Amino acid sequence: MDTSSGVGVIDKAALILNALEAGPTSLAQLVSLTKISRPTVHRLAQALVHHRLVGKDIHGRFVLGGRLVELASAAGEDRLIAAAGPLLIQLRDSTGESTQVFRRQGDYRVCVASAERPVGLRDTIPVGTQLSMKAGSAAQVLLAWEDHERLLDGLHGARFTPTILAGVRRRGWAQSLGEREPGVASVSAPVRGPSGRVIAAVSMSGPIERLSRQPGKAHQEVVVQTANALTEALRKTGD
Repeated sequence: MDTSSGVGVIDKAALILNALEAGPTSLAQLVSLTKISRPTVHRLAQALVHHRLVGKDIHGRFVLGGRLVELASAAGEDRLIAAAGPLLIQLRDSTGESTQVFRRQGDYRVCVASAERPVGLRDTIPVGTQLSMKAGSAAQVLLAWEDHERLLDGLHGARFTPTILAGVRRRGWAQSLGEREPGVASVSAPVRGPSGRVIAAVSMSGPIERLSRQPGKAHQEVVVQTANALTEALRKTGD
């Protein structure tokens, strides 16, 4: 499908923003992902930084800018959050455990939607909570489909291994046991945007004593179904 609008500079800027959807990106990575010449990518990226449509992280890598968040807020509902609400409630009710959707923001993953188990011992993660990208099944999912350079960078200091991430890609879901917090288990699956990229992770979490030491065995199917339903909802609203 031809994605060109016929206005070259806008098309190139859009390619840059699309490339940043997956997370922090170096100039070399932008050149590789967009197939635009290095001088042009640098010039356009710096112009986007000037207008706050693109920012830079502490390592000097390009990231989506704060102005995009402001514009999205002004435009109305966030499609992911709006679609996630009822699906997380269904997942919570079917599993009896707390459920969340995480997005990656720089070196962290942020809870953007949640449905908590109403009573009893539970894993409470309020909306807006920032958690490490170095531990937990959602972090595994958000990292597993990254390109090679980002994958290596993300594995530095992580509590999971390349072998674990290879398993996540093969199965299409992840599990963790006490990685993020002692005594807590979780199962996560990827949510993909209209372009096919992994943009979020659906998770369910709770105490190991209830979920067992093989939480994926019991819950991976319904978690994957929920993530797929959210992916399909985003695809429909993106048509």
